[in-house]
Amino acid sequence: MSHEPALDVLILGASYGSLFATKLAVAGHNSCMVCLPAEEQLINREGTVIRLPVRGLDQPVELRSSRLAGSVSACSADSADPGNYDLIVLGMQEPQYAQPAVKALMQRIALSGKPCMSIMNMPPLPFLARLPGVDISELEGAYTDASPWDNFTPQLMTLASPDPQAFRPPDEPVNVLQVGLPTNFKVARFESDHHTALLERMQSDIEAVRFPVGDQSVELPVKLKVHDSVHVPLAKWLMLVAGNYRCVLDDSIRPIAVAVHSDLELSRELYQWVGELCIACGADGADLVPFEKYAAAAKGLLKPSSAARALDGGAQQIERVDKIVQSLAAAKNKQHAELDAIVRRVDGWLERNRNTAAVPL
Repeated sequence: MSHEPALDVLILGASYGSLFATKLAVAGHNSCMVCLPAEEQLINREGTVIRLPVRGLDQPVELRSSRLAGSVSACSADSADPGNYDLIVLGMQEPQYAQPAVKALMQRIALSGKPCMSIMNMPPLPFLARLPGVDISELEGAYTDASPWDNFTPQLMTLASPDPQAFRPPDEPVNVLQVGLPTNFKVARFESDHHTALLERMQSDIEAVRFPVGDQSVELPVKLKVHDSVHVPLAKWLMLVAGNYRCVLDDSIRPIAVAVHSDLELSRELYQWVGELCIACGADGADLVPFEKYAAAAKGLLKPSSAARALDGGAQQIERVDKIVQSLAAAKNKQHAELDAIVRRVDGWLERNRNTAAVPL
């Protein structure tokens, strides 16, 4: 780890965001997570707990932020001051940015001029504006509310592909996160070398960590990998469309493993079609993950995706990467029947959930 002063990072969201915050704390950096009052009180009192599977160990390694070199704290959206931080990390689900307090915070972040890194599945509109040939005005309809992104500078926005799979165990406190698939955050560089250097410093400090377990020191998975290509984070779109959104059936949901492997050839065809779309948008084939590698990893994803679980739980808004991909394809005169079916199924669930919520008890 470097001998420079620790970085201070503001992270919006304390669920998935707690994974990144805790990894930063292991590497000696400090994070404050914007979250709900109950989460804020618990995290400020007890810190975060991340359970991380490590190759060669029978049991997951438990990372408790209260025992790490860096600090993890929490605050409300109203009280967060972006000016106090070196980097802003966006880790909330996209619909949450439409909430008034979060929306107001987003305006303060935009005006602060601080660099922002998203770890959302849903790419921020200012990041998409960095992709050559993409007209973001055609994509605004995929967002719950596009206005929180209005004042952001594309050069100050980047995206990390949120490949690690993690979930909050249902019988545990909300400060506990279980990592299921311990892969890396693959982040595109910023346009400026100065801001990219922040990412590279975090990458090297996280890489350097050796964590004591019993009488040995182990290398921890889930790292930050900085890439020169702005298209690298798009690799997650292939996985989301071929797996996560196909957990959603007409009237039920299913695990990612089943969604991918129940019709492997259709999964392969759709995965490769989205890959070809990304290449048409400027990606290099080397930026993308081969289908075989994804299909092998998907065998271990035994729960429905978070989007499917949210729909099943009555959500009236979810992240719509399926619609982003469909809109980008339409702009290039491309279409896939299975993607269109995915969009119709998700639309159907959302409409039913909204109608159910509108019926008085």
